[in-house]
Amino acid sequence: MPGSDLLSLLQHLLFGKAIAKAQLAAPPLFVLGHWRSGTTLLHELLTLDTKFASPTTFECFAPSHFLLTEGLVTRFGGWLLPNKRPMDNMKAGWALPQEDEFALMNLGAPTPYAHIMFPQHDFVDENTLSSEEFTPEQLHQWKRLFDWFLRALTYKSSKPLILKSPPHTGRIQILRDMYPDAKFIHIARDPRKLYPSTMKLWKSLEAVQGLQRPTDPQRLSEFVLRSLESMYRSFEAGRRDLPESQIIDVRYEELVANPVEVIGRIYRQLNIGDFESVRGALMARSDSEKEYQTNRFGLEPEIEELVMSRWSSYAERYGYKA
Repeated sequence: MPGSDLLSLLQHLLFGKAIAKAQLAAPPLFVLGHWRSGTTLLHELLTLDTKFASPTTFECFAPSHFLLTEGLVTRFGGWLLPNKRPMDNMKAGWALPQEDEFALMNLGAPTPYAHIMFPQHDFVDENTLSSEEFTPEQLHQWKRLFDWFLRALTYKSSKPLILKSPPHTGRIQILRDMYPDAKFIHIARDPRKLYPSTMKLWKSLEAVQGLQRPTDPQRLSEFVLRSLESMYRSFEAGRRDLPESQIIDVRYEELVANPVEVIGRIYRQLNIGDFESVRGALMARSDSEKEYQTNRFGLEPEIEELVMSRWSSYAERYGYKA
């Protein structure tokens, strides 16, 4: 039996019953938005509030045995990760907040992230980017594994959870069905920046983590274009009757320019706690990153025209129509 399977079995024997009995400390808070829209930055700013917990990189990459192994690996295994992420200049580390889609992938849930390993194959489980397109078997498996992971995180921390995963954007109806009182923070970004940054993301993931040569750029481009279309059809339908006390929209450009102001607005509208208790940490983080430079992207005129045509509904809905 491989070592990982043995550790998973041991965690199940030691903690399985306790995880099954664990109750979430509060309805989850979900950060939603397309890849490269600023979800990571928003997630990290929100987790400066220590009353919340969020899955770490290690917990997402070893979800079936992190209760046994996280302390040892994060203490002695820092060298296993690069200092920065391959797609941008943001820090990487085992203890930093991570998107739970990687945990779902490693638990065996259906997810399009499986494509990263085999980029020459078809885009697997692409239908799981939309609540309406899950098969009954996929939905049952996905909900079971996702709920288990949230219970395991709660068993460890006993704190309300903040979750971030771009694919959850199109799954908002499923999340509402599972957690009716959940709250959602949605972040949008200029499509002219979003498209090239997302292309770079997938190319970086395929190059660094893939077991095959990266996919054809034109094929990847079509996947990126249709993914946003699918995700946002489902997102707009799924959010339709949510009250303002449960969902808020922010824009990446505003978050970067005025992070303290934007986070304060989130706290007030969603009523998620005392903003003044975290203002100091936000200001310190903002001051420390004034020199941070985002990647600069430009588009050829014909590509920009294509993006703004295919993503016209998104651009108009969130204020980016030229």
